[in-house]
Amino acid sequence: MDLELLKSELVYKAVRSSGSGGQNVNKVATKVVLYFNLTASLALSALEKNKLEVFFKNRINKEGILILTAGDSRSQYRNKISVTKRLLDLITEGLKENKKRKPTVVPKSVKKKRLNLKRRTSEKKANRKPPNID
Repeated sequence: MDLELLKSELVYKAVRSSGSGGQNVNKVATKVVLYFNLTASLALSALEKNKLEVFFKNRINKEGILILTAGDSRSQYRNKISVTKRLLDLITEGLKENKKRKPTVVPKSVKKKRLNLKRRTSEKKANRKPPNID
């Protein structure tokens, strides 16, 4: 994955934000919307694209565009940095390899201990019953 090429493919759009900021909210477009065309990206290989399409299956639209927004800060610059960092974090998380699961074996001593405990409990409960005299 070429990070600089990936950053050059990002499209930003500033829109008016809601939330804190008073009258500043009504005048300045501080919220940043990031658009990333996953299917047309040249920074990612075909294998990486397929893996990310599965990872982002609920976040990308029909055209294969991932849309992220950031409006936490009152600064457009900080929101742009925030949304870019979030995208890069999501991409690295989506490309992470899953570890193979090693099946574990229950040791013989543990099985033996469990069966002994079951037998002792059974005997204890059997001793509570009145003797059977026939």
